[in-house]
Amino acid sequence: MNKIIATLIAGLFATAAYAQTTPVQTPAVVKAENEANKDVAKAQQKELKADAKADKKADKAIAKANKAHDEAAAHVDVEKAKANEKVAKADPEDKAKAEAKGDKSVAKAEEKAGKKAVKADAKAIKETVDATADKAIAANKTEGVKAKTAAEVKAAAAKN
Repeated sequence: MNKIIATLIAGLFATAAYAQTTPVQTPAVVKAENEANKDVAKAQQKELKADAKADKKADKAIAKANKAHDEAAAHVDVEKAKANEKVAKADPEDKAKAEAKGDKSVAKAEEKAGKKAVKADAKAIKETVDATADKAIAANKTEGVKAKTAAEVKAAAAKN
């Protein structure tokens, strides 16, 4: 049993020592690795630029949607003010009729505002999804460049 353990331990040390030896790199391999690093750096830089552009696009769409929400709310407030003003100016016997007419115009304005808000939100969501897709495409291109350069380095090493 001791001989088996001693053999296993000796084999372990031998494989560990063998695994630690580094292969000698030829100038062609070094050159290929340097070019690969440059290509990967360029791809990563392009990816970051695409990410920033996509984020800017999504932020712009969200800001536009928020502006549409604010404008719609302001329109509803104006309609409410107009309705209240008409009710205040109306004769006592016509107040109920003026209130009903004012409520109707306010309801119409709220409906229109809700419709605008939904459309603005849908557009913002679409832009955000498009931006996410742009980011994914950029990341995919970077991964492709990494794989291609790794293959080129491997091919350069195989030639020697």
